[in-house]
Amino acid sequence: MRPPALVVLAHGTGDAAGRGTWGRLLLRLRDALPGVEVRLAYAGVARPRLADVLPELDSPVVVVPAFLAAGFHVRVDVPGQLAEIGRDDVTLADPFGPDPGLVEVAVERLHEAGGADGRAVVLAAAGSTDPVAQADLRTAAGLFAERLGTAVPVGYIAGGEPRVADVVAAQDGPVALLTWLVAPGAFHRWLADAGAAVVAEPLGDHDGVVNVVLDRYVRSAPVSTN
Repeated sequence: MRPPALVVLAHGTGDAAGRGTWGRLLLRLRDALPGVEVRLAYAGVARPRLADVLPELDSPVVVVPAFLAAGFHVRVDVPGQLAEIGRDDVTLADPFGPDPGLVEVAVERLHEAGGADGRAVVLAAAGSTDPVAQADLRTAAGLFAERLGTAVPVGYIAGGEPRVADVVAAQDGPVALLTWLVAPGAFHRWLADAGAAVVAEPLGDHDGVVNVVLDRYVRSAPVSTN
């Protein structure tokens, strides 16, 4: 029996660097899952969408939402898209969420950028007005605070309040930004104007990100990855 296909579902971007990151991540996943069809779809903004990709797959499918918080897309939009497509062999896995493994990736990215080195640390997230997503981001901030041994307030880049620049301005002294984004793009570029001394890179196609996708896939459709 053929293993279920894997569709990694990203938010969507027209940014070349962002698309390059997703492309590299897919290549790494294909290496890790020989014999599994691995595809990429976007929840919005760009194509291909789920409605473009799923008709091309004739096996059961596991969709892994590459979202760091369970907001509108994860809980409402994507289930609605799947209901419209009408397939009963598609499983929606858990999103990335505030996974401890991704916390470690973000801390590594911060060290690569120069580290906190006595600076205040702020978590820069895409942001949301959705209360469930906001709760996920507070959970992530708590994990970072525990990991770094210091308070880590959250600032939102686009949706909701408080905005990153306001949180940075409220800190005493220079600030290092932990970037809670998977791929580069407009949101990450905007952080250059947030007033921080250090801005970490997004999570990217790091081993930890690959491992989280594999975990979500295997838990939704147990298969051998050997």
